[in-house]
Amino acid sequence: MKKVHLLHNPTAGDNDFSKKELVKLIEKENFECIYTSVKEDEWDAFENDAEFLIIAGGDGTIRRVAKSLMKRKRIEKHFPLALLPHGTANNISCSLEVDGQIRDIVRSWHKSDLKKFDIGKVQGMKDDLFFLEGFGYGVFPKLIKTMSKLEEDPEADVNEKIRAARTVLLDIVQNYKARECTIKADGKDYSGMYIMVELLNIRSIGPNLVLAPSADPGDGELDLVLVYEKDRGKLETYLTNMINGENKPYKFNTVRAKSFEILWDGKDLHADDERIKLDDPIEIKIDVQPDMLDFMVMSKK
Repeated sequence: MKKVHLLHNPTAGDNDFSKKELVKLIEKENFECIYTSVKEDEWDAFENDAEFLIIAGGDGTIRRVAKSLMKRKRIEKHFPLALLPHGTANNISCSLEVDGQIRDIVRSWHKSDLKKFDIGKVQGMKDDLFFLEGFGYGVFPKLIKTMSKLEEDPEADVNEKIRAARTVLLDIVQNYKARECTIKADGKDYSGMYIMVELLNIRSIGPNLVLAPSADPGDGELDLVLVYEKDRGKLETYLTNMINGENKPYKFNTVRAKSFEILWDGKDLHADDERIKLDDPIEIKIDVQPDMLDFMVMSKK
């Protein structure tokens, strides 16, 4: 019987599964399950004899676990990560095609593939930081700032929360002043006036905005998505369609590269779902750190 360590965020998403229900589902598939809530102290004292870690939570919980793992010494055990999507947007799980019924996902762990997962490393600020999903400027950090000030409806389900965030973003896009951005990607210049500049490691960010549908988090590159001032109307149309339940694809201006230098004429940026405010605009360097994590994904064999 394989021993596994379940890391659970009991406040994520719609709280569909309790601790008792999750442990029961996992143990029913003949895994010995150790349970830890990520809301507890010392939650990241991982069991070294566990075969892999299970993350039951959303994108923020995955980022938190990844941050803890990357602080470990090279000689310490390297844990594969299994996901039980349990949040609102679940962009990372969607990009890895980990979806469906929880019972089926747990069952798939008996015969799964390992998917290498890169991270983006950001340098130039007071402290270096990393991102799993995306890093950028413009309307998205503005969305994070705006949503943090709004009172959340406790009765709203996941779909209603996503639709509400898209509606707020549409208003931001319609009113956001384009800013100058100096950009070099693998040494090539892409400077211009933009309302959105995003470096994506996965296909979607935020309220399931699919900005880079062909992004591969294990290819050693990032997708630089550029929305010029002149493309504002196209982004508005894309968001309006999504709000109305029409998932029509929109092709964004995208550049794939490994190394970036960016100077944005503003003080707000984001790394994943964290908004960061700078004292002054500064040049930032971003590089890909390949194969930093291993995720267990459903076998295609």
